[in-house]
Amino acid sequence: MVEISLEGKVLITGKIRAETGLSIGGATVGLDIGGVDNPVVKDAEGKPYIPGSSLKGKMRSLLEKSNDLAKDESRVWVVKPTEKGEKGISIHLCNDPDCEVCNIFGRANGEFPKIDNNKRSKISDESVRIENTTPTRLIVRDAVLSGESAEKLRELKTDLEFTEVKWENVIDRITSAANPRQMERVPAGAEFEFGMIYNVFNEQDKDNLKQVFKSLELLEHDYLGGSGTRGYGRVKFGDIKVYWNSKADYESGDVMKTPINGEYKTPASIVKNFEAIREEIR
Repeated sequence: MVEISLEGKVLITGKIRAETGLSIGGATVGLDIGGVDNPVVKDAEGKPYIPGSSLKGKMRSLLEKSNDLAKDESRVWVVKPTEKGEKGISIHLCNDPDCEVCNIFGRANGEFPKIDNNKRSKISDESVRIENTTPTRLIVRDAVLSGESAEKLRELKTDLEFTEVKWENVIDRITSAANPRQMERVPAGAEFEFGMIYNVFNEQDKDNLKQVFKSLELLEHDYLGGSGTRGYGRVKFGDIKVYWNSKADYESGDVMKTPINGEYKTPASIVKNFEAIREEIR
């Protein structure tokens, strides 16, 4: 593991607006006759939220594709697929000390099997030994439904509290039989408040911060959650505030003073003007 020394933290806050219905699945508890087939994840108060793991996973996936790291030869299994058909989880991992994705999302020490699409299990006999362990820089919090959106959804009198139900038909391609199902989703227009923390250990981390906003920019032109190819999950990020807190700021208690991104409040504008923002991280 490389030696690290914290220089400071970048705090990122903002809003995620659902431009189309949003479906991020939760667990189905018990048997509810006439209930929805695909419920959304909710907090203890019954309000929908966007799990930090869902947002972070999508950001990583889009960055891997954008940085040409999504090829099978660049990926390893972190959760193996099973012979019973249970899907595994594969991500990019490497020992390159300059890899932006590995440095942002971290890399764990260990031996990971490679992907082999010529085998039924897709698990190769070859493996990759990760020795250049590095801590995760990016922490993504759960994005909670804003108070204003919660009130608006109550006033809308949606099918369920805070959410709507959309009927869909799945057609069997062999028998042509219809299989109707109910999809629960957060209505378009709902806003969530998100927060991220980006740890800075060296100068390279300051440069790599641009990749975080690039991933948000990519996500705006993709989708979040399920059924994205059918129109669900289009989101927009706005009202972004970026704060730089140095180690000295934490020692003095003088943190989150003034946003360093000024008038640049969207992922695209931050990426476009990143060099000016980067100069404020010192």
